[in-house]
Amino acid sequence: MNTQEQTGLRRGLSRDAIKYIAMFTMLLNHIANIFLAPGLLQEALIDIGYFTAPVMCWFLVEGYGYTRSKKRYALRLAVFAALSELPFCLAFTWDGVLSYYGMNMIFTLLICFLILLAEEKMRPGLPRRLVQAALTLLTAVLPSDWPLLAPVYTLLFAWARGSRRRTKWAFFWSGAALWAMLWLGSVGWLPVWRGLLYACGGTAGMVLAAVAILYCYNGRRAEHGQRFSKWFFYWFYPVHLLVLGLIRVALQP
Repeated sequence: MNTQEQTGLRRGLSRDAIKYIAMFTMLLNHIANIFLAPGLLQEALIDIGYFTAPVMCWFLVEGYGYTRSKKRYALRLAVFAALSELPFCLAFTWDGVLSYYGMNMIFTLLICFLILLAEEKMRPGLPRRLVQAALTLLTAVLPSDWPLLAPVYTLLFAWARGSRRRTKWAFFWSGAALWAMLWLGSVGWLPVWRGLLYACGGTAGMVLAAVAILYCYNGRRAEHGQRFSKWFFYWFYPVHLLVLGLIRVALQP
């Protein structure tokens, strides 16, 4: 069963349209993290930006199933992960011009790709699970953007592929994992009740991602500009981080 049948829609948002929305919400999240002071507006934009990661993981799983060359797919991810690392650190350095901040989201997606590769190429059993667990933990050890959560989303979406019922559960458990991580992260610096609200607000982007995939996605690519969109999504990430990083450096005292 394909995604179009899975969502029950023949009209709606194309894969490219949802990806463009994801790029925009990611931009809002990054602007809020880099430039805005803590407050309601910053928190709202950050929460909306949480739409992007699950959407990226969903389409990684879908793309993995459709791609004609997994080797070229992995190579593209590796190349753009390398190109994005300096802009990523430049954008998110808190003090000074440039320092190591962690590995960027495309690197995380590369790790998620390897997790899917292990799922496909290795026999079911303990060795495969150990490899996948090690790759998942690697995202936290380095660390990388969306550590632990992005690999979990990827495995859940791979498990759900082709089933509407499973997709609903995959988004539910993905949201629960995000909520738990946000709430645990709030312990010690927020009162319990505020920590619970903070975690609930953080799942707003996940809810929007679930709605977009389950009820709006038509299972197709855009009819026009497919090649442009494909490369735009790769180049947007390092380019927008570079621009934000340069603005941050120019504005700092």
